[in-house]
Amino acid sequence: MAINNSSAAAELYKVKSFKERRCFEDKVFDVINFAVLTIIFVLVAYPLYFIVISSISDPQKVASGEVLFFPVGINLDGYKEVLKNEGVMRGFFNSVYYTVLGTTINLIVTLPTAYALSRPDFHGRKGISIFYVITMFVSGGLIPTYLVVRSLGMLNTVWALVIPGAISVYNMMVARTFFKANIPGELLDAARVDGCTDTIFFFRIVLPLSGAIIAILVLWYGVGHWNSYFSALLYITDRKRQPLQLELRMVLLQNTQAPDMPLTEEFIAERQRLNALREMMKYSLIIISSLPVLVLYPFIQKHFVKGITVGSLKG
Repeated sequence: MAINNSSAAAELYKVKSFKERRCFEDKVFDVINFAVLTIIFVLVAYPLYFIVISSISDPQKVASGEVLFFPVGINLDGYKEVLKNEGVMRGFFNSVYYTVLGTTINLIVTLPTAYALSRPDFHGRKGISIFYVITMFVSGGLIPTYLVVRSLGMLNTVWALVIPGAISVYNMMVARTFFKANIPGELLDAARVDGCTDTIFFFRIVLPLSGAIIAILVLWYGVGHWNSYFSALLYITDRKRQPLQLELRMVLLQNTQAPDMPLTEEFIAERQRLNALREMMKYSLIIISSLPVLVLYPFIQKHFVKGITVGSLKG
């Protein structure tokens, strides 16, 4: 007991002496560092907070600049209009379907490729890796890609959105480095002694040990599919198959009035009401379209730092 007490007293003395040794410059640095980080946090967080409070505030108050820190005139008409809009809800579920399917295909292609290229006994891996790297800087171009998609009969299908980008070379390289750093060769040798094949080793040993990098790939690929806009604009012309991003554009444009309508008081009042409603819908749509990513991120956050650092230490 006496030894434990003396050890605790020694640790306490070290902490106190460290605090006493801190000079004035160290304290000034801490203050400045805290102030700078606080300013950066406010600059990043306030626009997001402003969108949230603006989506539930009176649009007239938002337009006049009265909404700064708290919502003014609680109004949920924007959310009501968005939720009862058939096109928006259809686009939302289309985006969910495209994201889940696309991310699944990405993982099925990326993980085996990365693991194979991480194996030192895989002959020709350097040449294949160089081939993959070249595609990061040189591509076929927009028109040839469109012609290939059309010739394969993938226009107005989900495959046009998920097949051309089935693998990201950067993500594959990060996963390859992760496998190199975390799957030792001795583990494979021990598995082979027990009669384990490469396929069984990959599914039963490698994948269960790679939760961090799998979570990172799910986040990267999922956010990429969810925010994808240009591919759908090129390949999807059927309104019923369009993702949420194209539906947002349609909603914001569908209430435009014809220019030849008479400028009566009723017309001016109705136009002002529609403009205010569109503003509320704009903020509400931003919040709704961001919800899936905001819900997904907390479950992946604990793996994010580990997956990034381990996957980027070695080449």
